[in-house]
Amino acid sequence: MNKPLLIGITGGTGSGKSTVSKKILKSIHEKNVAIIEQDSYYKNQSHLSYEERVNTNYDHPFAFDNDLLVKHLKALLDNKTIEKPIYDFENHTRKDETITVCPKEIIILEGILILNDEEIRNLCDIKIFVDTDSDVRVIRRIERDIKERGRTLDSVINQYMTTVRPAHLQFVEPSKRYADIIIPEGGYNKVAIDIIVTKINSILDK
Repeated sequence: MNKPLLIGITGGTGSGKSTVSKKILKSIHEKNVAIIEQDSYYKNQSHLSYEERVNTNYDHPFAFDNDLLVKHLKALLDNKTIEKPIYDFENHTRKDETITVCPKEIIILEGILILNDEEIRNLCDIKIFVDTDSDVRVIRRIERDIKERGRTLDSVINQYMTTVRPAHLQFVEPSKRYADIIIPEGGYNKVAIDIIVTKINSILDK
């Protein structure tokens, strides 16, 4: 198999990164695509107390094990299988289990800080920034964290104001300048999705 195509999709929390990924998947055979979420690569915190883990700033670059992420991306690009970690968002640490990910023609990497890291963005063949209004993003964040991650409304709002918003302004928003494509309104921008899929197919055809 030829060297896989690595597509990086980033943007603020709740911007619609996963929706963009799903729209791309609908236009390409899923069997040819592997998805890697940066969220899976939060650092293992099993050595910390629960209270310490809760107080971790998960929107800061230091929260991610980017060394492992880079190692895994390079392995996939070298057509090698990896064991992707699983993060437990209720207990705030990495699980013992892993998920086996095999190399595919296309690798989609999604996460809020993938363009903030020079080594990661240099591995990406296509870099996409999903740009969505902050009020829409915060509502999506509240819905997701309450439904999927067992959080309370107060905890989500407190986290957003104390760490998520400041980190977005400091790290996520400035990384937009590294993007090849900026998509306003994420997966609802059909024209942008069509352009991206056309570009992907043109690269694969070569």
